[in-house]
Amino acid sequence: MLSVDELVKLGIAIVAIVLVLVVLRRASAKSKAKGATSARERLGQEEAESAGKPRRERKRPRPGEPARPAEAKAPEPVEPDGPIDEESREAYRAGLAKTRGGFVARLGKLFGKKKIDAQTLEELEEVLFTADIGPRAADRIFQSVKSGMSKNDLEDADKIWARIRQTSREILNVGASPVVMSAHKPFVLLVLGVNGVGKTTTIGKLAKQLTLDGKKVLLAAGDTFRAAATEQLEEWGKRAEVPVVKGKSGGDPSSVIFDAIKRGVDEAFDVVICDTAGRLHSNSGLMDELKKLRRVMDKALPGCPHETWMVLDATTGQNAIAQAKTFKDDMGITGIVLTKLDGSSKGGVVLGICDELKVPVRFVGVGEKIGDLRPFDPAAFVEALYADASTGEAG
Repeated sequence: MLSVDELVKLGIAIVAIVLVLVVLRRASAKSKAKGATSARERLGQEEAESAGKPRRERKRPRPGEPARPAEAKAPEPVEPDGPIDEESREAYRAGLAKTRGGFVARLGKLFGKKKIDAQTLEELEEVLFTADIGPRAADRIFQSVKSGMSKNDLEDADKIWARIRQTSREILNVGASPVVMSAHKPFVLLVLGVNGVGKTTTIGKLAKQLTLDGKKVLLAAGDTFRAAATEQLEEWGKRAEVPVVKGKSGGDPSSVIFDAIKRGVDEAFDVVICDTAGRLHSNSGLMDELKKLRRVMDKALPGCPHETWMVLDATTGQNAIAQAKTFKDDMGITGIVLTKLDGSSKGGVVLGICDELKVPVRFVGVGEKIGDLRPFDPAAFVEALYADASTGEAG
């Protein structure tokens, strides 16, 4: 039989074990929400810094964001802006298969496994904020569901999906005018991007498509620093059957592009596409060189470049947004080309790019073939992104 001292010691040990279990349970709960919480904190911090106020004083909506109603009826599904041809539908569906298997599949399981309640909304917030769509786009979609729908509507999964689709289309609609290359002759396009994103390949595919459309295209090999960059562009020039203006390895890229623009004017080319060296967005010296390049281009032909496109790799997720932010501030990018969409589960980053930068996505790469560089179609993108979403399947 245990003595009094032994009973006391046993009781203390039991209490200690219970306390440890409680602490572990709380730690597990905190870990589960860590991704969503940290993203929300970053979002709040960014808003506070942009307003120059502490976070607790930041109550007004962001510029351009409509006021959030206390309660509203769920919207009727919005029809696409125009008809989606079957080829585009299938291309986008295949290209976004991995993304549908990521956060979209998680949303599908969330709405399909049980009755939708307050806990479901908390889980919805966590899924959105831990997806690679950027914190602002995540918050915009979440608030459109939470604050923009009535209590009865929030109990209907189909209506929630309709709201998510509509908000996604609104995010992608940045109000940009279409690019009209015939407005200038030659039309000069400057293409930027860090190494490895598929910049030169994108230029080659675009050149081939333009020649098939009957345009006379000239390429400028402005990447004079990367080994074999000029040779790679020349190879694409052969495939597209277009000439390439090049300089010496390690030479001044500005002079190469200046000569190309002058040739474009003298020989009546329709389009001049200028390649550039891959720039790390954190390297201020190289960014200064790109600014110099723009000044030289304007001297060769006042008013150019007529468009400045940034090529981004979809597999890098939110890091692509960080790259584009710096290039937009320093170089005034007017369009985005998103490559490797078919090889990534982070295709939702398109939403973050459009929401944060208000820059249109002009083309997306959904495969290896030349024809797989496709003009961006927001309606087809949203349809493919959430295809089979209501069943929780990857599609």
